[in-house]
Amino acid sequence: MLIGVPKETKDKENRIALTPEGAKQLVSDGHKVLVEKNGSLGSGFTDDDYKQAGAEIVSVEQAWNTDIVVKVKEPLEPEYKFIKENQIIFTFLHLAAAPKLLTESLIKNKTTSIAYETVEDGYYRLPLLAPMSAIAGNMSVQVAAYYLAKFNGGRGMMLGKILGKLYGKVVIIGDGIVGRHAAKTAYGLGANVFLFGRHEERMDHLRDIIGKQAHVMLSNQENISKHIIDADLVVGAVLLKGAKAPFVVTEEMVKTMQPGSVIVDVSIDQGGCIETSKPTSHSNPIFVKHGVTHYCVTNMPGAYPRTSTMALTNATFPYLLKLANKGFDNLVKENPGFAKGVNTHKGFITYKPVAEDLGMMDMFKDLGELL
Repeated sequence: MLIGVPKETKDKENRIALTPEGAKQLVSDGHKVLVEKNGSLGSGFTDDDYKQAGAEIVSVEQAWNTDIVVKVKEPLEPEYKFIKENQIIFTFLHLAAAPKLLTESLIKNKTTSIAYETVEDGYYRLPLLAPMSAIAGNMSVQVAAYYLAKFNGGRGMMLGKILGKLYGKVVIIGDGIVGRHAAKTAYGLGANVFLFGRHEERMDHLRDIIGKQAHVMLSNQENISKHIIDADLVVGAVLLKGAKAPFVVTEEMVKTMQPGSVIVDVSIDQGGCIETSKPTSHSNPIFVKHGVTHYCVTNMPGAYPRTSTMALTNATFPYLLKLANKGFDNLVKENPGFAKGVNTHKGFITYKPVAEDLGMMDMFKDLGELL
């Protein structure tokens, strides 16, 4: 197969979807790999690294004119013109929260799109989303600590333990991978951590691994409202597979927060779980509303491209290799979890939560009907 690796176009997105090592394996298996010129510099790889692996360095048009396009983030509008029929796009898509025009373009061109964030393993987990969720969870506390500094408009409160006394209250909403890593990072600093979840088994596990310094509670409006009033940091970490995130913090609740406190809405790539959130970028990462600093960058792990490229490709490459070697039809038939990643195929939406959130159920078909 002909496999293309375009350079990412999202703001300050320096990750790349394939390492030279991965390119070498694909070439060894008889495939042709085309990597866009200078597409990997932000991740610490050079064009020569890919050439030595057997890949070709090409233009953006050539990288897109391939059987499989492997990316990190969803195509942006200037890239829609490259989307074509009988092509597979393998990347993070977040279609439920992305511009509707992207889904319409994928449908119009009868493109097969496979979303990293909805691929499941045999235990209904999300193995391709997990490493980026871990990085975003860790990062949420780090960036919040920076914006809590007084010279950045923050409260001037440090998240940490000073001479045995706790400073900084962190509220984390969501008990998945993002929430877990945010809690562990905040706990490690010595902050007073409150985590709200809905899965009793996960919450019990979190109580064991985080310790007595963290308070793990049931997520509901009453508990959240009570604790965000004096929070220095609120991390939104709510996920519904492939669907828009629900608002768990209303605008009225944000109004009760302390001036100079910080919200990091990690759920923003699925629409956000804080009512006052709106997407931001690494170039313009924050805005202030009701006196509260909001950080809502939609590609947080892109800030650490070397780490996140390695972590992401370690997870995605085995699937890419099987896709190239076995072909789409064979792989989705033998791997139901991978089939869950297919969001569009042959002119239809094939992932129901996306169709529901976009109001496009008339364009939904079960993947099995199209194979």
